[in-house]
Amino acid sequence: MSELEFALNTFYLLMSGALVMWMAAGFTMLEAGLVRRKNASTIVTKNFGLFSIACVMYLVCGFYIMYPGDSAISSLIPGFGSTLGLGMGSQDMSYGSYSEASDFFFQVVFVATAMSIVSGAVAERMKLMPFFFFAIVLTGFIYPVQGYWKWGGGFLDALGYADFAGSGVVHLCGAAAALAAVLILGPRTGKYAEDGSSLAIPGSNIPIAGLGALILWLGWFGFNGGSQLAVNTASDAIAVGQVFLNTNASAAGGVLGAMAAARLITGKVDVTMAINGAIAGLVSITAAPDTPTGGLATLIGAIGGVIVFFSVTYLDKKFKIDDPVG
Repeated sequence: MSELEFALNTFYLLMSGALVMWMAAGFTMLEAGLVRRKNASTIVTKNFGLFSIACVMYLVCGFYIMYPGDSAISSLIPGFGSTLGLGMGSQDMSYGSYSEASDFFFQVVFVATAMSIVSGAVAERMKLMPFFFFAIVLTGFIYPVQGYWKWGGGFLDALGYADFAGSGVVHLCGAAAALAAVLILGPRTGKYAEDGSSLAIPGSNIPIAGLGALILWLGWFGFNGGSQLAVNTASDAIAVGQVFLNTNASAAGGVLGAMAAARLITGKVDVTMAINGAIAGLVSITAAPDTPTGGLATLIGAIGGVIVFFSVTYLDKKFKIDDPVG
């Protein structure tokens, strides 16, 4: 590989990571807009804190747990690949087709994304210090261990499990942690009436929430597109173009699917459901944005949008699972 190709791949990974980092702003605005005004500042504080904790914990130990190399204990237990990462960053081209530091930067924003999912689910119930402690555990240990199972060469990778950009590695990790937290914390005060019926708790600023969702949509191009990890050949460039096309198409399909389901079942279109439809479409395509055609990607997103409508409605009313963001 030439120095120019190495530099191109490294720059692409860094710019993709910067786009994904912008998703932190999207999550912050989405969550702040969907909670009550009195809790908005706490949500912003949590998101600043979780992102910073993720950066430090993944640098100190998470990266080396997730990629232990020959130090892996088994395909299930990763081990620890190196010394603390405070001095990481090889200064030559021996790491691979891009620099070690750019790889770390691209990976660490994925870690923060997983924890951001938890932040929205536990909004208005979890105090600041317990939340930050949970962020330390998830970003430093839980995420790296399950990330090793696929991306670090663990047992899921050996079984042939495919996850191009982290639909399972990132989003399922965050979702599982969020579900566990919500079940332990219970619903917000005033969410359910004495007869068990669900009561609406309006968000403080829907336009801000909508803007946050659009920022997430934008950041997802870095999330999925960057996972190609290279643009130094024509085939890589073509693949990245297809990933961008499919990511956008699936998000659009998710919006339309969720809006159509809401209109048919409830007789009206809810803006928060449209927002969740977009995110559902984005998550749905993240597992394999490089494979389908644009039309199929739209269908995948639409199915995700329909599923999220029924899931949010059913989990809220049947199981009393209170997720302020959805």
